[in-house]
Amino acid sequence: MADGAMATAFLAVIGGASLLAATARRLHARDRLPSLEGWALADRSLGTVWAWLLLGGTVFTAYTFTAVPGLAYGNGATAFFALPYTVIVCPLAFALLPRLWSVARRHGYVTVADFVRGRYGSPPLALVVALTGILATMPYLALQLLGIRAVLTAGGLYPDAVTGDLATAALFAGLAVATYRHGLRAPTVISALKGVAVFGSVLATVWLALEHLGGPGAMFAAAGSTLAERGAEGAPLVLAPGQRSAFATLALGSALALLMYPHVLTAGFAASGTGVLRRVSSALPLWTAVLGLFGLLGIAALAHGVRTPHGGAEAAVPMLVDRLMPGPQAGLVFGALAVGAMVPAAVMSIAAATSFVRNVYVEYFHPTATPKHQVRVAKAVSLAAKAGAIAFVLGLRDQDAVNLQLLGGVWILQTLPAVAAGLFTRRLHHRALLAGWAAGMAVGTFMVVREGFSPVVPFWPSGPEVYAGLAALLPNLAVAVAATFALDRAGVPRGPDATTLPPRIILRRRPETGASTP
Repeated sequence: MADGAMATAFLAVIGGASLLAATARRLHARDRLPSLEGWALADRSLGTVWAWLLLGGTVFTAYTFTAVPGLAYGNGATAFFALPYTVIVCPLAFALLPRLWSVARRHGYVTVADFVRGRYGSPPLALVVALTGILATMPYLALQLLGIRAVLTAGGLYPDAVTGDLATAALFAGLAVATYRHGLRAPTVISALKGVAVFGSVLATVWLALEHLGGPGAMFAAAGSTLAERGAEGAPLVLAPGQRSAFATLALGSALALLMYPHVLTAGFAASGTGVLRRVSSALPLWTAVLGLFGLLGIAALAHGVRTPHGGAEAAVPMLVDRLMPGPQAGLVFGALAVGAMVPAAVMSIAAATSFVRNVYVEYFHPTATPKHQVRVAKAVSLAAKAGAIAFVLGLRDQDAVNLQLLGGVWILQTLPAVAAGLFTRRLHHRALLAGWAAGMAVGTFMVVREGFSPVVPFWPSGPEVYAGLAALLPNLAVAVAATFALDRAGVPRGPDATTLPPRIILRRRPETGASTP
């Protein structure tokens, strides 16, 4: 059981987040009628700072801040694929998000499936994009609960698992109320506290860890000795030649998949303009630097001799913090990690609810639903998503959520051809894209399940290991291209294109000065 000072500090951080969520009402536009654009996208009004805080707080989740150091603690160098992965995201976001935002703003699209519906004139293709996004998001939402519970139990804040589960559910209940009332504005204001708390916590913890160990060299030497002593084969601190293909494809495939998640696109759509998104994308590496420091804490946990429960490597950082810091400071760090889960969890529930309302409920069940009615249904679905995540975590094994999230990353990557290709060309037939999606989903699911829910699979028997999502994307694209050729030869008509794309910016060289101009 944690001491009173630790619990008080933890509750102070959570209370501060709750107070901030209550101030979200001040960001409401009072003269506007209720609409999904207002509730789910904050009226597309976020400036650079708010958009950077929200997008960074959404992409870098609490589970990431425990899972990456946990992976470093258990697997060594392979954990650091998260750093190039999040760096690759930045230029991809710079290129794709502003263009997608322009289309969405011009046509009133609220979800990426809205864009697919308008671009290809295909309700079935939009439906599979929406359902894939919802299916991939739900286990991701459950993992935020697991991140909070890992912090509470490893830090000793609660005496037993039942009390910890109740405390986790209570935290989510408070978040659910704030999200229900204020929509995306609630996680937006909480993201300010998350940014300050997470940046401050990791810097303080890394400094203390290095001070106790005598510097980075001593830390890595001690961590290497610990791995050698426990016989962790295949988990070196320097990437082995056989791990390079898995490392590279994990980084690239995860970056491509991340931008297809509904919660990331929801945070992007909330920006006030394309210039804001470009500035935000350029500044996202600051969050990557923080993630790198968290990964370093996994190495520090090894060096400090932290012993986690069997299969509980995600508890490495909370246990290290408990060992390094006195009660009040440790409580502040645990509070920061818990708040780190609140922002992405809220955005995930909003994104899943909005996708359901726009692309399932309105499209197939209630086409005449008014904007006010759509908001009311979205609020209810958002609450149901959080309740479902709590029930999932309490009713199933933690590993089940992890396995489904691994599958979710593979699944969401299969929507990339329909979305990304549609931003630049309409040469792929919507029925071919459906066939490609089905092929990618089947191949990806088979490979992951066959390998015991491992995200990396052999590219061929006895061949190099690669990320399963990227391997499944290849047959997806092959089927889409081949089926497009066959359908066009057969004269199968395409759906109507209701989407006007913004012009592309092409840089040309001035002959007299050599300067680049649009």
